[in-house]
Amino acid sequence: MKKLLATLLALVMVLSLAACGGKSGGDTQQPADDQQSGGSSAPADSGSEDKDYSGYTIRIYSNSNSTERTTWLINEAKDAGFTISIDDNSVISGDTAAIQAANENKDGDILFGLNETRWSQVINGQYENLKLVDWTPSWSGDVGEYVYPGRAYGLVIQNVLMLYRNDELGTNGEALKFDHWADIVDCGYTWYRQNKVGGTTNANINSAMLYAFVDPSSPAGGISVDGWKTLWKYCAEGKSGGEDYKYGFDPLNKGDVQVSTFYSSSLYGKIDAAAEGSEKPLTGTMEPENWALVDIADGTYYIAEYIGVLDKAGRSAEETEAVMAFAEWFGSADVQAAWGEEFDSYPCNTEAADILYPGGVPEIYTLKNFALSQVDGAGMTYAEYVSAHSSEWTNIMTNLGFYWADASNAAPTPDWDNLDWATLTQEAAA
Repeated sequence: MKKLLATLLALVMVLSLAACGGKSGGDTQQPADDQQSGGSSAPADSGSEDKDYSGYTIRIYSNSNSTERTTWLINEAKDAGFTISIDDNSVISGDTAAIQAANENKDGDILFGLNETRWSQVINGQYENLKLVDWTPSWSGDVGEYVYPGRAYGLVIQNVLMLYRNDELGTNGEALKFDHWADIVDCGYTWYRQNKVGGTTNANINSAMLYAFVDPSSPAGGISVDGWKTLWKYCAEGKSGGEDYKYGFDPLNKGDVQVSTFYSSSLYGKIDAAAEGSEKPLTGTMEPENWALVDIADGTYYIAEYIGVLDKAGRSAEETEAVMAFAEWFGSADVQAAWGEEFDSYPCNTEAADILYPGGVPEIYTLKNFALSQVDGAGMTYAEYVSAHSSEWTNIMTNLGFYWADASNAAPTPDWDNLDWATLTQEAAA
């Protein structure tokens, strides 16, 4: 897919660089003349043609910070007239680490990535040192429902997927259909399970597995005990291979398991390069040849990654203008299309999506989104429910010993009928 769009996107990027990502047209907003130090309510600057902002180093915190992403963004930003600083994954790994580092260091200008769970925490003031500037980029109307008005705007739509091989290394042509994600534990095939509690993708898989067991009255973190039993079985009987199996693509690609989980971003790129890591690789990207998505009636768990401008103490009005210009540039259609093409991400920006997929939305992004389903008896969506209970779930899994490295280190099966959930939902004492 990358080869098909590389030339078009290169042309789009060249045309956009001089404008620092600003949209053409007469509705472009200019920064207010009375913008205060540290960043106050002001529309984004998208009309800064030929302006060089490289004199100020923009400090970015993000969990979307693999070495490849960091290198690409630094170089593209430099060409667009910005100087940025962003830690690679060896320094900050995961959404929790990124947001905690931003809160502790108090030197951030931009926060991007994360998911609705973390963004709702930032916006609701859970982190004492993180406050967002009031801003509205020119492309705000192109991201649909993925918006916290005046605060943060969607960049990338992400979901978790359940895949299976349907060749001789898989189901031999049998189609897999489940009612719930948790049905994997009774599917009759071998499956991959992730190897740790933490991490955004792992947490999203857990959220998908637990969806069928929501019980607002349950003392076990709002999940029925049967839900935790099922997740335990998923871990106990699933196959894990440490870092070599990270995120589930490799074991499926090698034929070591028949069913696996993976995240939507990077899937097509992984399949394009699948032959590099397997003698019998997965083949066919947009038109799968020896693999398929498990047909799950519930759908799947989506998140969106957002971008917001942090209110940094002591930052001058001119420096804040540079930060907002960068945010305007990075979220624009052409840059998000290039980012999506490079890293197989699906943009929230519909104009960017049209550039990337002129033939229509890929199947993996047409799945039902149960993150937005209302939870009976809770008065909130499932995504909000996950946010409200995420700490309890992590504590339960940590305290009970989920995700052992290998069978020899497996934790004993819990005595499910006699557990003290009031203690298990709390962080373990140091």
